[in-house]
Amino acid sequence: MTGGLRTCLENGGRAIKCCFRTHSKGSAVKNRMNRPWLGALAFVATMLAPACAADVEPLPGTKPLLLEGDPASQMVDGIDRFLLREIDASVGRRAARWQRDASSVEKYNASVAANRERLAKIIGAVDPRVSPVEIDIPWKGRHPPVLSTNASFTVLPVRWPVLRGLVAEGLILDPRRSPPVATVVVLPDADQTPEMLAGLAPGVPAESQFARRLAESGCYVIVPYLIDRASTHSIGAGGTRPTNQPHREFIYRQAYELGRHVIGYEVQKVMALVDHFAEENRRLAPKQAIGVMGYGEGGLLALFAGALDTRIDAVCVSGYFAPRERVWEEPIYRNVFALLHEFGDAELASLAAPRPLVIEAARGPEVAGPLQPGPGVSGGAAPGKLATPKLADVEREVARAKQLCALKWPIALVASGDDGTGPPGTPAALEALLAHLKPDARLAPPGKDPEWATDRRDTGAVKRQFDQMVDYTQHLLAEAEYTRREFWKKADRQSRSIERWQETTEPYRKYFYDEVIGRFDYPKLPPDVRTRKVYDEAAYTGYEVMMDVFPDVFAYGILLVPKGIKPGERRAVVVCQHGLEGRPQFVADPKVNNPAYNQYAVRLAERGFVTYAPQNPYIFQDRFRTLQRKANPLKKTLFSIIVPQHEQAVDWLASLDFVDPRRIAFYGLSYGGKTAMRVPAIVQKYCLSICSADFNEWIWKNASARSSYSYLHTGEYEMFEFDLGNTFNYAEMAWLIAPRPFMVERGHRDGVAPDEWVAYEYARVRQLYADLKIPERTTIEFFDGPHTINGVGTFEFLERQLKSGQKTVGGRQ
Repeated sequence: MTGGLRTCLENGGRAIKCCFRTHSKGSAVKNRMNRPWLGALAFVATMLAPACAADVEPLPGTKPLLLEGDPASQMVDGIDRFLLREIDASVGRRAARWQRDASSVEKYNASVAANRERLAKIIGAVDPRVSPVEIDIPWKGRHPPVLSTNASFTVLPVRWPVLRGLVAEGLILDPRRSPPVATVVVLPDADQTPEMLAGLAPGVPAESQFARRLAESGCYVIVPYLIDRASTHSIGAGGTRPTNQPHREFIYRQAYELGRHVIGYEVQKVMALVDHFAEENRRLAPKQAIGVMGYGEGGLLALFAGALDTRIDAVCVSGYFAPRERVWEEPIYRNVFALLHEFGDAELASLAAPRPLVIEAARGPEVAGPLQPGPGVSGGAAPGKLATPKLADVEREVARAKQLCALKWPIALVASGDDGTGPPGTPAALEALLAHLKPDARLAPPGKDPEWATDRRDTGAVKRQFDQMVDYTQHLLAEAEYTRREFWKKADRQSRSIERWQETTEPYRKYFYDEVIGRFDYPKLPPDVRTRKVYDEAAYTGYEVMMDVFPDVFAYGILLVPKGIKPGERRAVVVCQHGLEGRPQFVADPKVNNPAYNQYAVRLAERGFVTYAPQNPYIFQDRFRTLQRKANPLKKTLFSIIVPQHEQAVDWLASLDFVDPRRIAFYGLSYGGKTAMRVPAIVQKYCLSICSADFNEWIWKNASARSSYSYLHTGEYEMFEFDLGNTFNYAEMAWLIAPRPFMVERGHRDGVAPDEWVAYEYARVRQLYADLKIPERTTIEFFDGPHTINGVGTFEFLERQLKSGQKTVGGRQ
């Protein structure tokens, strides 16, 4: 991302922060703005001045635009208000996605089976586990590797297989009592180690060493290592710089793109243990109860595991349970696509029903944000914080959980301290869990502190877990092309028929919108278009345009209308989309010559095209990235807003008496190129699309831990789209644009991706157009330049496709 300008303008007591930046990757494009931004800055300054209807000359047929202030900033603020309302409304809407039948336990579990399946999918707990799961205690010679022993229990290291190449590690606390009271999987917070909860290492007060307390009370306890919040290993192969991303975020980013999640991987660790002990229970009489208890991040995992796996007999969640409607403020490794669409903590708790659930309101992990980058370490970790929830909020969520399930259900809330901010692992919580696991079990008094029985100190377990998760995810990345091929097998290209292709790909378009982009299925507001003339040049007239989309959501842009259009004449339109941190003025203002855009909307208007340059909301850095965080739990993305903005704009453009509605094209640079792949794939009223300075092997760019081009190492943490890697790469998005014309514009010196990635991915597009016998409708231009609009081959493509008289929408000539 290049440097630019950030300034503050004062007018009448108003202040506006204007960030003028453009999107690029690599060092080839530097200081792109230079002096040409002064014209755009002056334009923004004029927007702050009050306007009245008498001073405004609107486009005929529209109302005067009396906008004051910065439309881009107001757009982002409005979308923010809209999404916050949607989050609040999500709680009441969830009931429509559940069909609970509480007439019996069996019918209840059957009635929520689909919800469990969807939960497993969104946390990425979808891969078959290794079977059978054998517990491995790594012996040294003839003696077990005892780490510690006292009068109550022995501590041993343990490993168990989970997924291909992913082997979990932890400690066993093996009680002296035989048979044990129960088997309990204890999940520490991410910044705690099993040794801490066993009393073998400092970091957790004795009263909160609940793994040790359960073992002292006769439970067979296994404590897995979790991925922590340090950033020591958050560096890809191939010489990329270290980042300050917590290890959990580093795993999250690459896994999310491939339909997996650090949460899912660690829940799979728990469920693999349950596989083992459930199999043992088949041979035991009486069977031994299986419990799960977790704190902080471990509490999250315990709640998810208990919701998914009915073989778990009782669950205790400490320092985590609360309303989840502000999950967008939490660290990004807790971002779960579609979570709030169907699940809050109460809904997850209802999946544990009717099995016992103990909620301990206790002081949770306190995290102010990611670590600041040190020398030689790049920043870019996503913001996110953790704080202890208020007791009243925990009580409200527990009450909501009770209302959701009509079964007789032992769910209990235990508060640590008077206000629920005391230490975790209280005697009351442990006693409640023990009573559910074995009615006659009692919490034993604390025993003597355990001591190390060996000099052995294995400090590499977290690193091994981290490396294995990265390796497993990179294996999924290598397989993604074949997974997509299987996903797309119902699209008929063998018949070489355009009609059959359109018919058989329509379900993929719907899936793309509903399951990847996310659809706000609301009727759009009447557009109530407001305009005002801002340019009067020799070749064209320019207007600011604003129209309503949803409550608090509007579309805004600049329309350039060529002069000399004859009565009854209808011209083609090119929608010219700016990139990251951009504005319409960067492409459509005759006084601004940003070298990334080369005034391409102006140049096209001078050629006789009507052009429209929309404001897209990817501006103001974390302000817009937070919109993505708010949208994701709703099963939405930033493009869930951008698509209807474009639909509204295209419908309005098509209604203008000087526009040919069959010839409205899209041409976007960088983030606008990203838009060129997604919006026309859905909005079929765009008759063609040109992707400039963005088209490449998109899944590798997002998920590769090796490539220096990867978003895995940057501050653009909003880029990742859940499960995109298994469904749609850029070629597949272009397939949804087909049979409409499609073009790629590519500079050899563009740092977004190497030429070979671009060429490889485009070859898959070209093959489809050839299969459909319309190769003339697609092309790629390579030019010797950077991350910029070249405007040579693309302009020729537009002239050929839009002015030749061909009508290519929806079929073949």
